Amino acid sequence: MSSDEINELIKYRINRAKETLAEIPSLIELNYLNTAVNRIYYSCFYAVNALIVKKGLSAKRHDGVRQMFGLHYVKTGLISKEFAKYYSDLFDRRQTGDYDDFVDYDKETVEELLKPAKDFIKEIEKLIEENK
Repeated sequence: MSSDEINELIKYRINRAKETLAEIPSLIELNYLNTAVNRIYYSCFYAVNALIVKKGLSAKRHDGVRQMFGLHYVKTGLISKEFAKYYSDLFDRRQTGDYDDFVDYDKETVEELLKPAKDFIKEIEKLIEENK
């Protein structure tokens, strides 16, 4: 992939992260709370994918994305451990909400999960900009 194509892919994934994040208040209002948790996770996932592409990496599975994120950004101190824990928690909650029976998130939990998402994505955008 050329550098222009890589930059377009990064831009696309960041836009997708922001668009997905923008869906969430409506989902909360409609009381689609498990779906809202799913979308919070995916908004952050798209941003992390943009970040690993910036480093010339890719992964086919969510676990691979998480491993690369941890290895190249958390262990190196470029992303805080708090953000890493947040992302890991979102992954686990999305898995639980999507695949386990009788799991129903409440509005308060979903709103608390949503709060750091914007900052998480902004931090990733900042790292992408710094590494042009």
